[in-house]
Amino acid sequence: AGMAARVSVLPSPRCLFDDPVQIRVAGLQPQQAVTLRASLVDESGELFQSHALYRAGSSGELDLSCSPALGGSYLGVEPMGLFWALQSKTPYKRLAKRNVLTPFCVDLEVYEGHGDTSRLLGKCTNERWFLGEGVKRISVREGRLRATLFLPPGPGPFPGLIDLYGSGGGLIEYRASLLASRGFVTLALAYMSFEDIPAMPEILELSYFEEAVNFLQKQQEVKDTGIGVLGLSKGGDLALSMATFLPGIKAAVSISGSSFNSFIPLKGDGFTIPVHPYDLGRVKIRDESGIVDFSDVLDDHMDPATWDCRIPVERSLAKFLFLSGLDDVNWKSDLYCRDAVQRLQQHGQEVEFYSYSGAGHLLEPPYLPLCKVSTHRVLGMLVHWGGQWREHAKAQEDAWRRIQAFFWQHL
Repeated sequence: AGMAARVSVLPSPRCLFDDPVQIRVAGLQPQQAVTLRASLVDESGELFQSHALYRAGSSGELDLSCSPALGGSYLGVEPMGLFWALQSKTPYKRLAKRNVLTPFCVDLEVYEGHGDTSRLLGKCTNERWFLGEGVKRISVREGRLRATLFLPPGPGPFPGLIDLYGSGGGLIEYRASLLASRGFVTLALAYMSFEDIPAMPEILELSYFEEAVNFLQKQQEVKDTGIGVLGLSKGGDLALSMATFLPGIKAAVSISGSSFNSFIPLKGDGFTIPVHPYDLGRVKIRDESGIVDFSDVLDDHMDPATWDCRIPVERSLAKFLFLSGLDDVNWKSDLYCRDAVQRLQQHGQEVEFYSYSGAGHLLEPPYLPLCKVSTHRVLGMLVHWGGQWREHAKAQEDAWRRIQAFFWQHL
């Protein structure tokens, strides 16, 4: 009402979180200097914001898919820059979706001039959903399983995936719900720090993960061509272990993972894989902020003393995709990725791997902003994850495409 400019989000102000959109502003003066600001309040009330300085074209229009940002949170032509550059007002907060049944609402505002944001010219809201139209969310508490099942609309059958997050624990659903919105039956699986599962279990049992595979295979909507598993961080080495020791896993993706069993012994049928040895004396603490850098705590993986902690991926019949960021300062994921790739290649197995320069540890679905530092939910420490804003954002877009293409191909 009475606004000088019209801000629009195309093709629709309502979309899935991983959908790119086009932001346009009309009704400005020719060559007018304006500031665009994006704001999002997460479920805990935390404010995330970004801004960029623009100049309208000769017709008084602005289109972020071709107009360059002249300053602010990013520079140059970045159609989705306002989203991936969102930063928390309180430092060290990670943007993550807890309840996938509601969207994140991003307010987009246009202000007059470069600097003083006192005169609002126009605004609109982009609703970004994690659950597509018709996707069902089903809570699973069957036997020991603590999980959530997501079913795409329609009879299927669809490829089935198990989705594992890292050692922060909990039942993380937003990646699984997005994948279900893209046509996969997805089981988000908790394995530490959730309900009756301890924060730091003394041992993880392979049979628990096997229960998850059996549960997924039983669903009538799931194709019987084999199951996929996707893991980030600690979830990455679990994905490799499942693909190595459990029948029925056809394809596995490790994001920022390890090729060694990390932190918690893994008990299989008649064997236990010990923990990759580490020394907390090698933790580096950054200045007075107390940020912890774990990148050097693990023993050298070339030392044969660590080899009984290796996951023998070369024995697996599954297909593998490894993704890692070269700026991961949580652990040397690229090194472990190359170790696994080398072992697979020596056994004549095909394997896909991509390492992204400037990307950190937390490679998430696209447009979730980089989280460089946040509190580890189980350790309670501020942990350094690494990453450079623009490079990390580009890596997330590319990785997301590759993950989906890989599972479509092999499942």
